[in-house]
Amino acid sequence: MRRIIVIAAAGLSLAGCSSFSLDSFKSAPPPMPVQLDSNPPGADAVTSLGPGCKTPCTVSIPAPETNFSVTFNMPKFQPATVPVTVTRVPGDFTTPATTTLDPSPVFAELQPAGPPPRAAKKPVRKKKPKPAAAAAPAAAPDSAFPAPSAPAPAAAPSR
Repeated sequence: MRRIIVIAAAGLSLAGCSSFSLDSFKSAPPPMPVQLDSNPPGADAVTSLGPGCKTPCTVSIPAPETNFSVTFNMPKFQPATVPVTVTRVPGDFTTPATTTLDPSPVFAELQPAGPPPRAAKKPVRKKKPKPAAAAAPAAAPDSAFPAPSAPAPAAAPSR
């Protein structure tokens, strides 16, 4: 009977070894710092993973599994989006896993926004000209010159 108990105990202990993994000793990857900068500084930078800040700054993100992007916004400037490539190198027993980001730091050159589009103007109606004065002013009676609109005097008959 003793043999049966020993064989059963050995069998159970070996069955437990098959589900044992060294991954259970590994801790979760620490958050990664990501530096964000822009020209001009002071832009609102937001990662597609969630965290954001005003440039220049550093945000802490969970170790990304895939590529992500950072969008920069600033009043009077066009928004800019910068894609970030994530490269993961798995570790082994002697080296830890590494994750690198490209570009690092993430930088955006913001371009000034053009003037806002003008609203369509309504056509301007031309005003009708006012009617001309009814009569031109008469020439002064003691003037030696006739008024410009007055008819020319008839020529005297010659002898």
